[in-house]
Amino acid sequence: MTTNMKKIPLAFGNGTSELNIPEKNISSLILPSEPEKKEDEALLIRKALENPIKSRRLSEIVNPDTRIAIIVSDVTRPTPTAKILPPLLEELYLGGAKVENITIVFALGLHRQQTEEESKQLVGDDIYKKIRCIQHNTSRCRRIGVTSRGTPIDVFEEVLGADFVIGTGGIEFHYYAGYSGGAKSVLPGVSSEESVLTNHKMMIEENAVSGRVDSPVRQDMEEAAKIFGLKFILNVVLDSKKGIIAAVAGDFIEAHRKGVEIVDAMYKVPVEPADAVIVSCGGYPKDINLYQANKALDNATQAVKDGGSIILVAECAEGIGNQVYECWNRECKTPEDAIERFKHCFEFGGHKSAIVAKASKKFKLYLVSKLPEEKARSAFFTPMASVQDALSAVISENPDAKVHLMPHGGQTLPVRKEN
Repeated sequence: MTTNMKKIPLAFGNGTSELNIPEKNISSLILPSEPEKKEDEALLIRKALENPIKSRRLSEIVNPDTRIAIIVSDVTRPTPTAKILPPLLEELYLGGAKVENITIVFALGLHRQQTEEESKQLVGDDIYKKIRCIQHNTSRCRRIGVTSRGTPIDVFEEVLGADFVIGTGGIEFHYYAGYSGGAKSVLPGVSSEESVLTNHKMMIEENAVSGRVDSPVRQDMEEAAKIFGLKFILNVVLDSKKGIIAAVAGDFIEAHRKGVEIVDAMYKVPVEPADAVIVSCGGYPKDINLYQANKALDNATQAVKDGGSIILVAECAEGIGNQVYECWNRECKTPEDAIERFKHCFEFGGHKSAIVAKASKKFKLYLVSKLPEEKARSAFFTPMASVQDALSAVISENPDAKVHLMPHGGQTLPVRKEN
């Protein structure tokens, strides 16, 4: 009796890794459902600004004397700020806003300062020449309150000095804030280190996962943004080719939720948990290092039965990708060590170690990468030379194993079907 095989290409770095899998073992191919036809990007943004959700139009809110701060994403995010700003500025000018009263603030959160070249590239040369652009500075924040969860609300003084603040950004799944976008412009965007770290400590809580607006991390961010007085956002939704497929504007919670609905319709995929899942991050740059690759692993955990296997396909050409993460992997000998350590010592980077440790207690984790074997092991994975070898290991234990395939792991979020 011959077994029918299916050949599946999985992105790995800039190339692909071929997988041959018996058809009887395939449970499903988990894919995003992106729209075929795309509307003009500038038009989408203009439409959103002309029909803001639960808010008046910006042109009706501002006047020639309004001092305006526009918060934009930094260089680590795929947000196409250079496409978002022209229609946004047009809408402000329509209300009489003056160029000299507008400041663009790069929301660095706790990320490094940008080079002038990077800043120029993000907003576009013309806007960079015409409008004052500054970067967030964590040491120049003032306290305006504390959230009910105990997070201090310390905001960059340049933003506090504005009469009207507009948050911009992209909405996608976020592995502990549920989704990016919305209130994230303020916290972590333009907040102090103490604010950001206090907020991020909640990432180990039960609901702090991808695809949940009730993540305590997001709820805390939104409370901070509300106390701060964020009134208006302009957020976009991107497809896997980084094209804008939707834009939302208006109230920072209501408009955000509309964007969330669009993301969910495209990228949430209902599944029955299977015995195993093979997940590729989607290739470079999503699998540039293990730190980034963890996002795909995180999404995949939703598609597997407890005790099942996850095979993560991620090249990791630049290694682990974060020194704190690497250090924790070295120093925590067991998953329990990492989980315990995280409870007592919140260190950004260490959180990845704790999150993988938590997953490794529930599932068998295999890693197909270019990492040295001992680095994969110290990160709580079983290293495998190829995706084929990893599949063989799973099938040798259970010849009838049902396997889900996730070729775009960073972007698709399996959702367990309710029985």
